Amino acid sequence: MLSFGIVDDDAVSRLMLHKIIEKGGLGEVVGTAGSGSEGERVLLETSPDVVVIDLLMPDQDGIETIIRLKEQGFQGKYVMISQIENKEMIGKAYQAGVEYYIQKPINKIEVEAVLSKVNEQWKISRSLKEIQDSLTKLSLLNLSPDSTRKKRSVREIVQPILMDMGIVGESGSRDVTDIIEHLTKHHRGDGIPPLKELYETAARTHKLQEADVEKEGKAAEQRIRRAVMAALAHIASIGLTDYSNPKFEHYAPLYFEFQDVRMKMKEIDENLKSEKSKINIKKFLQVLYLEVTDKMRSEQ
Repeated sequence: MLSFGIVDDDAVSRLMLHKIIEKGGLGEVVGTAGSGSEGERVLLETSPDVVVIDLLMPDQDGIETIIRLKEQGFQGKYVMISQIENKEMIGKAYQAGVEYYIQKPINKIEVEAVLSKVNEQWKISRSLKEIQDSLTKLSLLNLSPDSTRKKRSVREIVQPILMDMGIVGESGSRDVTDIIEHLTKHHRGDGIPPLKELYETAARTHKLQEADVEKEGKAAEQRIRRAVMAALAHIASIGLTDYSNPKFEHYAPLYFEFQDVRMKMKEIDENLKSEKSKINIKKFLQVLYLEVTDKMRSEQ
């Protein structure tokens, strides 16, 4: 279970967040503070997994507190809460290490949704770390003058990329991973097979009767489409708050069409109803395949 720290100069907000976290089964609150300087002390003492912190506080604001905590080696994740809508300030918060932003006044549904995502990402990160730790221990046990560093599997390379794009928890991410695994084993060259063939490749990982493959392939197509759409929305939202964010600079031009990113940013910025966007799924899969194979070659 995740542990949380809450730093907010508003006692009512602290109480509301405390109740939402613990009554919603999101985790355990191990420390609270009413100011940045007090929060710095409390968080270093309690070492929570996640810090929910207000942006504006009188003695030491949220950004300054995060910077000071990082300087002292604090490793937790940060979720910022504030009434401020200034994009420059929000951009600075993301640069300081904030992963999510919650707008005040506090909304129970929004808080639960954001913290559930944080919880999900934390579990995945922990699983990946456990895998990496296990591989490190194995390599140390088998260490010899002729030993070489164990190469990462395709899945271990793909997961952090999907995590950066905010879709590692999407059901379609499994289909995407299955397709990339298949391509790295059975395909050569920069181009990739037709999408229908790839969707049916993902379907066959479920060990279906051949008669059911086409139907499951169509279901895989929808799952992948939703996952790629979610990735586009996630990257667009990052670019909207911080155009120079490294994740936005890397993934936006590489994985998506420029006009699709701009349209999604406009939808988010102007709170427009989401249109049925056209997305280039083949480009997304082809770029992911090339990035994975490039990383695999660099580790040889």
